[in-house]
Amino acid sequence: EMSEMSERSKQNVAHGLAWSYYVGYLKIVLPRLKQSMEEFSRANPNLPACRKTWKLHILVPLSCDIYDDLEKADSNIQYVTELTEIILARGGIKKRVYKHSLYAITDEENQLWHCAVEYATPLQTLFAMSQEECAAFSREERLEQAKLFYRTLEEILKGSKECADAYRLIAYEEPEEVETHFLSREILWHLRQEHLEEIAVLERSHAHSPSTALDSAELNLQISTSDLPQPLRTDGF
Repeated sequence: EMSEMSERSKQNVAHGLAWSYYVGYLKIVLPRLKQSMEEFSRANPNLPACRKTWKLHILVPLSCDIYDDLEKADSNIQYVTELTEIILARGGIKKRVYKHSLYAITDEENQLWHCAVEYATPLQTLFAMSQEECAAFSREERLEQAKLFYRTLEEILKGSKECADAYRLIAYEEPEEVETHFLSREILWHLRQEHLEEIAVLERSHAHSPSTALDSAELNLQISTSDLPQPLRTDGF
């Protein structure tokens, strides 16, 4: 009876998609991602390296509307290259390939920020279900399922030691009026937060160094509070 109620209310759809995405993909690739970023950084020493951004930035549009080509979604997002492939035997498939794309995001001052970014592909399933008459999946139900997918995935990843500090979920609602560079601004907000987090870590390390330690008065004079990381934004899901 509980199973039937759950199916009628479709509560199991997003929950199952989130677990499948984690077990079948994220748990496999995320523990290996930093090594791929490390290899790329060594091969490209001319590019600035912010280790806090060495994560998979996972886009979660609550509309479930996904672009196959990020460059078409926003011209300020440009493809750079592929990171090192992960090749594993999986489910009877020999040498199954997993790989991530590296992009350059252009900010308002034409500075480039590099990161690995991709959509949470299970959202395509939710979108497709809302287009299929036999699925009886309304637009409102799709939105609720997208929110549930995000919350479920967030909780799963928070409890995963293997994936710790290797991802960043970027959930957002697209504005009603078309904004040409909305997506790049959304990604840049997160990249800047990560950059500030790295600066704060370096400053704390510097402050605790015996050879360069400063007293609290000197520290307050030298470090502006505006340079400290701001609390991460909550989108109210």
